[in-house]
Amino acid sequence: MRALLTLLVLITLMLPQAASAEDVRIPHVWDQRQRLTKPDVSNIRRLRFLTTTDFFPFNFLDEDGRLTGFHVDLARALCEVLDIEERCQIQALPWEELRPALAQGEGDAIMAGVAVTAENRMELLFSQPYLQFPARFLAKTDSGLEVGKLADGRIGVIAGSAHERMLRNWFPQLQPVTYSRDNWMMADLQAGRLDAVLGDGLRLSFWLADQDDELCCAFTGEPYFAPEYLGHGLAIALPADAHDVKAALDYALQSVEANGRFEELYLRYFPVGFY
Repeated sequence: MRALLTLLVLITLMLPQAASAEDVRIPHVWDQRQRLTKPDVSNIRRLRFLTTTDFFPFNFLDEDGRLTGFHVDLARALCEVLDIEERCQIQALPWEELRPALAQGEGDAIMAGVAVTAENRMELLFSQPYLQFPARFLAKTDSGLEVGKLADGRIGVIAGSAHERMLRNWFPQLQPVTYSRDNWMMADLQAGRLDAVLGDGLRLSFWLADQDDELCCAFTGEPYFAPEYLGHGLAIALPADAHDVKAALDYALQSVEANGRFEELYLRYFPVGFY
C-alpha cells in the first residue's frame, strides 16, 4: 500500500499540467443562479481545519514531508475568499483522532472524507457537498463501446459493492462478472475477456494514469450519480451548533467554484478527470 501511495504521489507531481479544461469535464456542484450572500465572519476568531496525511490526493505528505493535497489547497482558498487567512490553520491527525479533537474544541472543521450519513448528521453539521464520486464505465479504447446501445455484454464489477447493485438494478440487460480483486478485473478487461468494467470514477482514473499504454482504455458513457448507492460525496464536517461557520464555508465553496479556483485545483490533482 505504501508503494502504491508513493507511486500515485509521483504521478500527481509529474503531471500537474497534464489536464486542461478543454479535454476534462469539470465538476460543478452549485447552481450558479443561486447566489449566496457573503456572511459576516468577524465572529469567527479562528478556523482550524483538521485532516489526515493518508488520503491521497486529498491530503498527504509530499516527498519533502510537507502536508499538501486537494483539501489543503482548498482550505486555503476558502480562507482567502473569506479574507481570514491569518485566522486559518490546518492540522493533520490520525483518522481516529479527528472527531474526538473536533468534539473537544481542538479544531473547528474536518476536511478528510467524513461520510455524510444520517447517523453522522445526528452529531455533526455538514457543509454543502463540494465533490461527488460518480460511477463510470471503462472500456478498451478501440472497442467503440456505447453503453446506452449495448443490448448485452460482460461487465466486470467488484462483488458485493454498491457498483454491483447499481449495475444489476440500472442495467439489467448487461451481464455482471464479479471479482474479489480490482487487479484481476482490470487484467481481464485488458485481455479482452470483458466488454467493460463499472466502478468508482476516481479509482479508475488513477488506474488510467498508471497505464504505460495510453491507448489501452478510456471512460465511456456518462458519469452516474446515485446518492442512494454511492453516498453524497465530500463535505466539510462541523460541530452540530456551528451554523455561522457552515454559512461562511458554503459561501466560500460556491465562490471558489464561480471564480475558477476549484477548477484549477481539480485539474492539478486529478490529471485524468473522472467526470
